[in-house]
Amino acid sequence: MHQPPGKRGRSVLSAQLEQEQHRTGTTTQQPQLELGPGRWIHNWDAENPVFWNAIGRTTAKTNLYWSIFAEFLGFVIWQLFAVVAVYLPAAGFNLNNNQLFWLISMPSLVGATLRIPYTFMVARFGGRNWTIVSALLLLIPAGGLALAVSNPATPFWVLLTLAGLAGFGGGNFASSMANITYFFPASQKGWALGLNAAGGNLGAAVAQLLVPIAITVFAAGSLQLPLAGLIWIPLILLAAWGAKRNMHNLSNARSDVRGALACLKEPHLWIIASLYIGTFGSFIGFSAVFPKLIRDTFPDYSSFTLGTAALSLAFLGPLVGSLARPAGGKLADKHGGARITLTALGVMGLVTLAVVLILPAANFWVFLALFLILFAASGIGNGSTYRMIPIVFALRAENGDGNVSAARKGAAALGLISAIGAYGGFLIPQALGLSLSKSGSYSAAFVLFVAFYAAMMFLVWFFYIRRGTAFAQRSI
Repeated sequence: MHQPPGKRGRSVLSAQLEQEQHRTGTTTQQPQLELGPGRWIHNWDAENPVFWNAIGRTTAKTNLYWSIFAEFLGFVIWQLFAVVAVYLPAAGFNLNNNQLFWLISMPSLVGATLRIPYTFMVARFGGRNWTIVSALLLLIPAGGLALAVSNPATPFWVLLTLAGLAGFGGGNFASSMANITYFFPASQKGWALGLNAAGGNLGAAVAQLLVPIAITVFAAGSLQLPLAGLIWIPLILLAAWGAKRNMHNLSNARSDVRGALACLKEPHLWIIASLYIGTFGSFIGFSAVFPKLIRDTFPDYSSFTLGTAALSLAFLGPLVGSLARPAGGKLADKHGGARITLTALGVMGLVTLAVVLILPAANFWVFLALFLILFAASGIGNGSTYRMIPIVFALRAENGDGNVSAARKGAAALGLISAIGAYGGFLIPQALGLSLSKSGSYSAAFVLFVAFYAAMMFLVWFFYIRRGTAFAQRSI
């Protein structure tokens, strides 16, 4: 019979304690946290089974759950302007399409850039401390948006600045992932980081589901745009309070600037980062632009009445993509990350080509179905591409810098690649906006995306699957 984790952990711990007592002839006490002021832990040792089963697992899971909650809100704030932008013209804002696309894409530009310094903040200030700070920073774009959209005379530069500040939410992913990786043993890092990432990604779907409802449910003939920001403020305060009360700082957490600098010289960093632009960049980019794509292409289907509220189906895209991400990791474990990434990119290319072909037919349900497949493939590709990183760098050990281990490079690459990939969230809306302004249609941008996915397929095949390469022999 399968034994509950808690009981199994206690039995393993008891056996290990008995062995230690027998060996030393002394009484071994159950490990305790060496907790200093500010909730700093000074004896964290996740790889020690006795420590892990006694106190480590419970402590790590508590930190993981509050980290997921804070990161989830980060993704929510990251997506706010993408949702609100489509309602601004109806609320009296005199903005053209180019300005709207800048509001949609600016959070991704800033968020991707912030992911680089955010990666090192945990080691500098502590995971608990930085979770509190990074959560409270979300109050700025949430509160600022509420004030700005309450007056249609708000200048565009103010809206654009606040959209940039929403990038705080995008940066949260890097610090959250860096923090959680310190808490778990190597055998459980994949599970913990996958759960952390998926929980955060769901924030994009929840924002696109709840914000349209919130701003219309009590509208009574006029949009209540300030609620788009106000409804999240209590949750942000709860996340900061929960982190302060329940999370911990680890004194053994160390940033690896040297590893990151060495990683920048590694060609495979840039190859996999390009693949991640194709997978995660597509996920976050299409998540941001999906509400506007629906509004522009199928205005009659942009929202559905739900009592006194309006429901947009745009949330289904990021929801499907978020839920598909863990499946990508599992498929990669079984079949190899490179093969799953190649397949995901192939599906994305074919679906995007199909979107180009069906746009003139103006069939919304086919359009929606195709995009849901596209989101699912991008989610699977996120998981499989991320799984490739440590394996590729481990196999590159013999060719690496003799003073910087492959493990250190691989760890640094996780943060850097997540940052570079997020720039896709800026590039996709900008390409679509440019296509619309120059040709009056989105088709040219979609054709460009098809070419990009084909190029990424060639990269992953040439470097990681092509027969005769060291990576192909190991089924990366």
